[in-house]
Amino acid sequence: MSELVRWKNKSRRKPLILNGARQVGKTWLLKEFGKTQFKNVAYVNLDGNARMQEQLNLGYDINRLIAAIRFETGEPVEKGTTLIILDEIQECPKALTALKYFCENAPEYAIAAAGSLLGIALHEGSGYPVGKVETLDLHPLSYREFLHATGNGVLCDLLDSGDASLISSFSDRFIPLLRQYYYVGGMPEAVSVFLESGLLEDARSVQNEILLGYERDISKHLDRVESEYTLAAWGSIPSHLSHENKKFIFGHISEGARARNYRSGITWLTHAGIATLVRRVSKPGIPLAPYADDSAFKLFLLDVGLLGAMAGLDKETVIGGSTIFEEFKGALTEQYVCQQLVSDCGLRPFYWSAENSTGELDFLVQDSNRLFAIEVKAEENLRSKSLRAFKNAHSEVNAVRFSLSGYREQDWMRNVPLYAIGDKGLWA
Repeated sequence: MSELVRWKNKSRRKPLILNGARQVGKTWLLKEFGKTQFKNVAYVNLDGNARMQEQLNLGYDINRLIAAIRFETGEPVEKGTTLIILDEIQECPKALTALKYFCENAPEYAIAAAGSLLGIALHEGSGYPVGKVETLDLHPLSYREFLHATGNGVLCDLLDSGDASLISSFSDRFIPLLRQYYYVGGMPEAVSVFLESGLLEDARSVQNEILLGYERDISKHLDRVESEYTLAAWGSIPSHLSHENKKFIFGHISEGARARNYRSGITWLTHAGIATLVRRVSKPGIPLAPYADDSAFKLFLLDVGLLGAMAGLDKETVIGGSTIFEEFKGALTEQYVCQQLVSDCGLRPFYWSAENSTGELDFLVQDSNRLFAIEVKAEENLRSKSLRAFKNAHSEVNAVRFSLSGYREQDWMRNVPLYAIGDKGLWA
C-alpha cells in the first residue's frame, strides 16, 4: 500500500501494472487503495467483457475510452481524483497497448492495471508498453505480514527493533507461529478463512481450490500436449524438493523424460508467477546473473502453504514439532526461505554447487555490491561443512546460516533465526 501511495504522489506518474499470480490479492489491494486514497474508483474487469474489449480494439482515442469507462462503471472519471482500474488486463492485449497512450497523451489520469505475469509477459500481440508503465509485484503474505494478520504485530515490532538477543529470547513465541505459517501459508484467502474459523482445515480447503484453479489455467492457456507437459512438471515440484539434492531432474517427472518437452512449460509456470526458478551459478561473481547456468536449476512454488497442500502434509505433521523436517527433509523450510528472500527482502535467489563434488549452497544472493552465501537448516543443527568450505574458498562472500537456533555471530559467519529473515539488518 505504501508503494502505491508513493506512485500516486509522483509528479511524473506513469500508468501502473500490478503483477502477481492469481489469488495473491491484486484486485482487493487496488480497490482498497482507490477507496482510501481517491475520491472514487472506476473498476473495469476485462475478462469476458465484450463491450470494453470492442472499444479498446477500435483504437486509442483517450476521450472515447474515458467515456466508455464512465458508461461501463457508472462512475464519473475525473483527472487526479478517480482511480481507473483495469483488471485481468492480460485478457485484452489492446488494453496493454492503450496504457502507452494514457502515458503519452493523458498522464493526468490515474490508471492502474492488474494482471498475471503470464498474461503480461507472454501474451502474443500484446504490444507491451515498454518504458511507458511502472510495475509492482505482489506476493503472498510474508511471515512478518502473517504475524500482523494473526494479531501478533508486537512480535513484528520486535523483529523491526533489530535487537538480536531480545529476538532470540522470544523464540518460543516465534517458532509455533512459524510452523503455523508453514501450514497456512500466505495466500490471502487461506489466511482469511483460518482467522475467521480458527481451523487449519479451512485453510487447506482454500489451498486445494487455488491449486485446482492454477491447473485449470494451465489447461486453458496451453494446447493439450503443452498442458500435459506443464502439468507434469508442476506436479513433480514437491517430489523434487523432497530430495536431498533439490536440483530439478527431468527424469524424475517420468522415465525417459526429455528437457526439451518441458522447458516451455516451466517457463509458463514461472512467468505466471506460480513457481520460482532458482538457477545454479558457477562462481560467486558480481553481478550473479551472468554466471547462471540455464540447464541447472531448482523449482519452488510461490507459497509454502501451497507446497504443503500439494505434498498432502497433514496439520499434525506440520504443527506438531520436528517430525515435519524429518519426513519432508527440510523442503518446507527451503521453500519458506526462498519466498521470504523474494517477497520480504526483494532479492533474486540463485544457488551454487561444485562441479565435481557434493558441496552445495542452498542459496546465493546479491544485495547491492555484496554477496551472501546462505545455508538453510530446518532445525538447530549447526554443522555447516559446505558453507565453511565455500567461505574458505571465497573470503569476500558473507556467510549466513538460517536455522531455528538463536542469533549468533562467529568470526566467519552469522546464524540468524529462520523467523528473522525479513529483517535484512540482522544479516545483510
